[in-house]
Amino acid sequence: MASGTVTRTEFEGIAVRRGKVRDIYDLGAEILLVATDRVSAYDVVLPTPVPGKGEMLTRISKFWFDRFGCDVPHHLIGVIDDEAPPGFEDHLEVLRGRTMRCRKTEVVPIECVVRGYLAGSGWAEYQRSSSVCNIALPSGLKQCSKLPSPIFTPSTKAAVGHDENISFEQACEAVSVEMMTLLRQRSLDLYERAAAYALTRGIIIADTKFEWGLIGDDLILIDEVLTPDSSRFWPAEKYEEGRDQESFDKQYVRNYLTTLVKAGQWDKTPPGPDLPDEIVQNTAAKYAEAVGLLMG
Repeated sequence: MASGTVTRTEFEGIAVRRGKVRDIYDLGAEILLVATDRVSAYDVVLPTPVPGKGEMLTRISKFWFDRFGCDVPHHLIGVIDDEAPPGFEDHLEVLRGRTMRCRKTEVVPIECVVRGYLAGSGWAEYQRSSSVCNIALPSGLKQCSKLPSPIFTPSTKAAVGHDENISFEQACEAVSVEMMTLLRQRSLDLYERAAAYALTRGIIIADTKFEWGLIGDDLILIDEVLTPDSSRFWPAEKYEEGRDQESFDKQYVRNYLTTLVKAGQWDKTPPGPDLPDEIVQNTAAKYAEAVGLLMG
């Protein structure tokens, strides 16, 4: 296990690129993805970390990569444990348990979102138009209803600011019809397989986001996979359509922040508010519960 809480990594003489949660180091043909304990919500990185979160995200991603690795090519080489890459030997304690060593790919600039249930922005859009990303849905669905079959709803990959839902046709214009058709098929297949497994462990995966990259002509699954940060995880035994669900993901943090927004205490722009100890502890416990259920 890595020691202590890691909010950011800073290694003298080594260049780093930061995402909302991950610090990324370029090793040439490979990259290091360091999952910190930072928390983002509404595309704002909050000042309060959740201890152990990065390690839990890394464990879950590795679990899925290992589970599907026989027939789904992916970028994971291994998780840093007892040996650091050359040049990082002095930083092993920081990297251990939270760092994936990965093959570098040409990232496909589309977020591949699959929805099995009607929640979040999909529910908001459905109430206006009875559709999600130009996909018509049956009338009479409720909040968090299970969809007749999962739908593929791509979004942009924004370097800064918010990702935006787009139609399949718009995604084809950004990439190609052939590539988007393949991404849709592979993303739907992966979601259905993962959701079926998770349900046997007491977890509903309501929706998730996949990212893909290319090595030559080969399509590779990249980034984090089916974690509570990239998915909505709901406890199956407590599921009931027509209302918000309890969750194992950072929706718990979003719900708290929503109370601040409604009270006029935050406007969803940086800097984000501090999180109370109770929210931090409960969020960490929910992530840990998801790890325990999924991995036994």
